[in-house]
Amino acid sequence: MNVDEPPHTSAPGRLRRAVRSLTPDLSPWRASRDFRLLWTSGCVTGFGSFLTLVAVPMQIKELTGSSFAVGLIGAVELVPLIVFGLWGGALADALDRRRLVLRAEAALGVLAGLLLLNALLPHPLLWPIYLVAALVAAADGLQRPALDSLTPRIVPHRHLTAAFALKSLYHNAASVAGPALAGVVVALAGVQTAYALDVLTFAASLLLLVRIKAVPPATGAERPSVQAVLTGVRYAWSRKDLLGTYAIDVCAMLFAYPVAVFPFLASESGADWALGPMYAASAAGALLVGATSGWTSRVHRHGRLLLAAAVGWGAAMALAGLSGSVWLVLLGLALAGGADEISGLARSTMWNQSIPDGVRGRMAGVELLSYSVGPQLGQVRAGTVAGLIGVRAAVWTGGVACVVAVLAVAAALPKLLAYDDRTDPHAAAVRAEHERTEQERALREGTQQEPAAERETEKSTGTAATL
Repeated sequence: MNVDEPPHTSAPGRLRRAVRSLTPDLSPWRASRDFRLLWTSGCVTGFGSFLTLVAVPMQIKELTGSSFAVGLIGAVELVPLIVFGLWGGALADALDRRRLVLRAEAALGVLAGLLLLNALLPHPLLWPIYLVAALVAAADGLQRPALDSLTPRIVPHRHLTAAFALKSLYHNAASVAGPALAGVVVALAGVQTAYALDVLTFAASLLLLVRIKAVPPATGAERPSVQAVLTGVRYAWSRKDLLGTYAIDVCAMLFAYPVAVFPFLASESGADWALGPMYAASAAGALLVGATSGWTSRVHRHGRLLLAAAVGWGAAMALAGLSGSVWLVLLGLALAGGADEISGLARSTMWNQSIPDGVRGRMAGVELLSYSVGPQLGQVRAGTVAGLIGVRAAVWTGGVACVVAVLAVAAALPKLLAYDDRTDPHAAAVRAEHERTEQERALREGTQQEPAAERETEKSTGTAATL
């Protein structure tokens, strides 16, 4: 994972450079108004979504007392996520991405409202929770490819790594504040309040998203169809470096994503108060990495960075499972979160540096499967294994299995470790494509501004003559 070496400078200069490398790069925020709107919208809705993320398993636990029933939520979400994620990618390449994001956001807000209505019943029902979870997975599958492929269209190519670092910053901040607050809200005011707050955040998010400019499809974009979906899948299969990123992420989440058993892990540790911190700990570790992410803009060997981070994720989860102290459990989860943040930045950068815009939406659909299907299956695995061999054993054996699986994937797909954005032909082609697009946009804006400038000149000349 090579980084650019700074030239020889004075001691104060090196200190300033070191400080900059440990602070977020704000270039995307300054360069794009639409990115600022998208970023703020994500902050708002992400906070509410994490409230629901904690409230749903807590409500299922209260209704059933079963770890299997909690883990089953992942199985319910799996098929809609696969089907609608792939189809959402085809739609993102063929339609206005902003419009897709808006409609899906509205649907997600309505579904949060349905969870609230069910929770307000004198005797809440279990089956509507599973039904809404499946519909949420479908709406998220339709939205996520458009949302992910929106960023490369509104942010200059050279700022993509920094843009995803900033997006992960708000995601992780919401991950810390949302679960921590959810534990308090659910304990004091019930899951109803958590769902109500989620509905309000979706309403606020929509008010921000409507202000983003339209992002129409590229000229000659392929119409959404099964054939278009298959074209995207074939492209993903042809890129063994990208295939490696998907496989590693699936392995990491499948074997070492024990979120479903957190309520039981907290009870077994004799620390029910620790449930909120358990959900927040990994996000806190990720937030720390995101807040000091300036150095990531200088990394070039993202495949190697991804491998190191995925191994760290599995090892940290194994530590959490083997720890007898709840504080060591929280430390292991925090370390895992930091590793996952680095892994996510490496994957996002590789994807957006080297995938052409014409298939970006469909590839975002494939990516959605890689980083969402894994957690869904991981919840089922964790819940099932916990019922067979115990909660702690389910956590630490998953961490060990993750390390073994990730190393096996890296050995089987050497192109992943060979990726270097300075020499990779796909990255060079996408870079050239973005440069052409930016030059054409600048030329169009210059042409549009020229008549106005000429009128101002004529007006000024006429006024001077009159005077």
